[in-house]
Amino acid sequence: MKPELDSNTQKLLALRNRMNRKRPEFHRQEWFRYRKLGSAWRKPRGKHSKLREKRGYRPAFVESGYRGPRAVRNLHPSGFKEVYITSIKDLQDIDPKRQAVRISSTVGRKKRMEIQDRAREAGIRVLNEVR
Repeated sequence: MKPELDSNTQKLLALRNRMNRKRPEFHRQEWFRYRKLGSAWRKPRGKHSKLREKRGYRPAFVESGYRGPRAVRNLHPSGFKEVYITSIKDLQDIDPKRQAVRISSTVGRKKRMEIQDRAREAGIRVLNEVR
């Protein structure tokens, strides 16, 4: 199943895809030195921090210029708007032409299968479907 998108949105999704390929990985300052830090981005706040000063020989710094186009910012890569659901009742408000469903991880297997069957009948795409 594919979403119904206008030509402008399709162009912007393609542009975002190209931008994502060019975008560098943003790592925390000195992530390579101490394993306990992890590599998840944290803003450097030190008084003498070279990364905060954006020195040329330092890795990329998170800035707004790396963001994707606003119109497609929160869309799934397929073009659907993701809707998070926890029960079968939540499927009633879904527009299958523009929205796709992501089932909560707290939903058990039996209820998950019921939700998936009901979504299939209604023609709604489930992004994290279990077979």
